[in-house]
Amino acid sequence: MKVIKRNGEIVPFESEKIYHAITKAMSETELGVDLFMAGKIAEEIYHISKGRVEPLNIEEVQDLVENSLMDKKRFDVAKRYIIYRSERNKERNKMWEMTELQKDIYEKKYRFENESFGEFLDRVSGGNLYIRKLIQQKKFSPAGRILAHRGLNEKGKKVCYSNCFVNTPPKDNLESIFEVARDIARTYSMGGGVGFTLENLRPRGSSVNNSANETTGAVSFMDLYSLTTGLIGQSGRRGALMLALPIGHPDIEEFIDVKSDLDKVNFANISIMITDDFMRAVESDEDWKLHFQVESTGEIIEKTVSAKRLFRKIAENNWKMAEPGMLFWDRIQGYHLNSEVEYFVYSAVNPCAEKALVEDGSCLLASFNLSEYINHAFTDSATFDKESFEKDIFEVVRYMDDLLEEGIEYLPLEGHKQVARDYRQLGIGIMGIADMFIKMGIKYGDINSIIMMDDIVNLLINKSIQASSLLAKERGSYPKYSDKVLESKFLQSVAWDDTIEMVSRYGLRNSELLSIAPNGSISTMFGVSGGIEPIFALSHNRRSESLGDGEDVNYKVYSQIVRDYMEFAGITKESELPEYFVTSHDIEYQDRIKFQGIVQRNVDSAISSTVNLPNSATVEDVERIYTLAWKHNLKGITVYRDGCMREGILTIDKPKASDLELVEEDCNT
Repeated sequence: MKVIKRNGEIVPFESEKIYHAITKAMSETELGVDLFMAGKIAEEIYHISKGRVEPLNIEEVQDLVENSLMDKKRFDVAKRYIIYRSERNKERNKMWEMTELQKDIYEKKYRFENESFGEFLDRVSGGNLYIRKLIQQKKFSPAGRILAHRGLNEKGKKVCYSNCFVNTPPKDNLESIFEVARDIARTYSMGGGVGFTLENLRPRGSSVNNSANETTGAVSFMDLYSLTTGLIGQSGRRGALMLALPIGHPDIEEFIDVKSDLDKVNFANISIMITDDFMRAVESDEDWKLHFQVESTGEIIEKTVSAKRLFRKIAENNWKMAEPGMLFWDRIQGYHLNSEVEYFVYSAVNPCAEKALVEDGSCLLASFNLSEYINHAFTDSATFDKESFEKDIFEVVRYMDDLLEEGIEYLPLEGHKQVARDYRQLGIGIMGIADMFIKMGIKYGDINSIIMMDDIVNLLINKSIQASSLLAKERGSYPKYSDKVLESKFLQSVAWDDTIEMVSRYGLRNSELLSIAPNGSISTMFGVSGGIEPIFALSHNRRSESLGDGEDVNYKVYSQIVRDYMEFAGITKESELPEYFVTSHDIEYQDRIKFQGIVQRNVDSAISSTVNLPNSATVEDVERIYTLAWKHNLKGITVYRDGCMREGILTIDKPKASDLELVEEDCNT
């Protein structure tokens, strides 16, 4: 005999639960508990259910309890039971407490039309009560495209659930170059952000068989893709684009300088694919060869430059313009679950660089809010609730795999659909790290924070792999799965013995599992720090074009954790905060990079991360950051110097050198 839960799941009928609910209601009345009557009602409902062809649902069971109590003249108990049902329903649909900004984000980015908060939770969770509760408790959130889009295709919307895509890069011909523009426009129109490389395009000055005689080069087409990105909106926000070029391409110097022209490539992020050989050449002050062979003609274009001078050019532009970002490509290609699988080759990264993907790859993103797993916050007995975290990981991996299956048909391009079927990529990340440390009384970046993060993220990757392996046992491995996964340096470095045993026995349902996105809007809506970032400031302004109907809107935002601690400790001044309340500008970049390196060791994909520097930072500081990041095995790094020529989305109350508008890099929210 069965009963239908609110999420549609059919489970065994349990008379004991009815009995306990009735006795609880009776205990709150003057007449008290009548065990015989409670048992009799439970038995009656059991027999009613047994006589039904179709199982009762929970609401029908509760209606029967109410009617039975009233039939037996226990109106007092019926009243308490009705109140109990109402309170439980209110609790299930209780709205988050939100500031004006948080409410703006929820209502303008994620809420569909006039749906209630309970309806929002139901839509996003898809009726999964476990996940619904995690979202309501702010312990977990799927990424923005899931929050905004799930369930809308049934209402006639053409939208997808994936935030990030790596599209097939342009081939070295005009037809392909413009086909790529068409494909990214289609991807943007359905809500996705896109990355791809320009490595196939012949460099400036190469011969072409048309009236131009020679090409304007790879960089000249960046504005085509940038303008396409600026034109195509995603629910009130521009598209998001990452353009990348290998360090060995002959146009690399022009690529590095492209953002020095404030009128060019304003709607794309740019990054360089850096090799270990290049970094070693920089260290040894050697020459560096730039090389390209035109496939159609056999023409070879080569030139030799100083590796150290090229490295300095990258650092100077980053110091001045906050771009290009650095992608340590050998580490990206060599440290993940499929690194030993010959046919698995990453093509590029998504717009915020937390996700490397194969050509036409896409990924569903989500994040755990670690700050909500702290028991006894702000006290000496504060602990991280590993038991709950472990249990939640298994449920989240299953939920994300369900979402992936549901969303494949909504992906923008046929190539996206096929690759999603073949590889089933997930990108589960974290947020609220800085808040977690404060609740524990730990300073971000010190040795205790590093030890704690290593422990937590290692737990996350092992339990995620185990959950995916159990899903493979139940549903089958992803079609392109290979036992070569067991030989990967990544798995050998981070996996426990029982994790490896499970993968060996069952395989994996998903080719990729962890990816740490910046989750800017979602972390702000939750009132916590984003990604692995420290608190940006104890208070700051936030400019968001996408919330302002085309005009910039500035909000004053005070960190929630600061308000919470002040209330707990009974203090009113920021000067009274303990020393472990540190911001991004208080943390030495050496500690910041060391911290990220430990996290990256346990993450099979990548981490979107920005090292914030004061205005006084030098070009040499940027060079040292790059070198240190490479030596600590980071997969990528971005530097933002306060007061540089490109204004960031987060600002403290200081004037900037330029009021240049930037596309909001909210590629995962």
